[in-house]
Amino acid sequence: MFKYFRRSPKTNTRYVLSLDGGGVRAIAALVFLKHLEIESGQKIVDLFDFFIGTSAGGINALNIAGLGMNAKDLEIFWSEENLTKTMSKSFWDNASFLQTKPKYDGIGKREVLYEYFKDLSLGESAKPVAVLTYDVEQRKPRLLSSYGTPGIKMLSAASATSAAPIYYSTYEIDDGSWLIDGGIVANNPSLLGYSEAKKLFPNNQIKVLSIGAGINRRKINGKHSSKWGALSWFKHDILGIMLESSMFDEIATDLIGQDYLRVNSSTGLVNRRMDDNSEVNLERIHLMGMDWWTEFGAQAKKFLNT
Repeated sequence: MFKYFRRSPKTNTRYVLSLDGGGVRAIAALVFLKHLEIESGQKIVDLFDFFIGTSAGGINALNIAGLGMNAKDLEIFWSEENLTKTMSKSFWDNASFLQTKPKYDGIGKREVLYEYFKDLSLGESAKPVAVLTYDVEQRKPRLLSSYGTPGIKMLSAASATSAAPIYYSTYEIDDGSWLIDGGIVANNPSLLGYSEAKKLFPNNQIKVLSIGAGINRRKINGKHSSKWGALSWFKHDILGIMLESSMFDEIATDLIGQDYLRVNSSTGLVNRRMDDNSEVNLERIHLMGMDWWTEFGAQAKKFLNT
């Protein structure tokens, strides 16, 4: 029997769900959210007032807030079939690191996104939502949102926030801007979500539930790295190192305090690369999400119930 959260309609607290980028590792967040839906008896879209995400986390935020998807819907979105289609047409078939093109052509990815978002605009979102991108021509971060850029298509927002350098090409959105994955600015968009929510709900207490995508804690040999050039750093996942910084989490903890709850862990046996959709790696990602629920589930329920 469901244990429904009892929330007063007069409460002055607004809840933010912040979702990190991390490619296929973002599936772990869905496992956690699925358990949260089961325990609460409510859809995720009904539990939160504002949604923000970066990259794969941005796509999830758009699916939840924009389309009203529940956790089971999200599992279908991230199905093996869709993942295979999204990462089809690789230009790196020979596994060379000296490539002049993005790893994937992006055609399959766009087809999958269009199947869900169609021609819906951000302004048609069921709940306020924002995704982080980076404008390569203006050389500055850009937030695409249901309230700030309502005319931008959800398809464009999803494509742009997940246009990870190396993997996918720079994406031109509806207004002619050329954008890439916002993870190069803040893979954990919690602070930005908190700031935006304070503007949207100025007279309310803001609480942020932030869900990561695992942090790669594999040790790098300092002495060896002192001799690395561009190619060696690339081979040792320099993009992943940039995206997985815990700095924003630490700052959010200091600034937001008890109104901030972070769900994340070491990647453990999960492959650090964002596009490993092998059966073994997906199972490990699923187990990581289950471990998160075991460790943080009770805290999350209490966090949303107060």
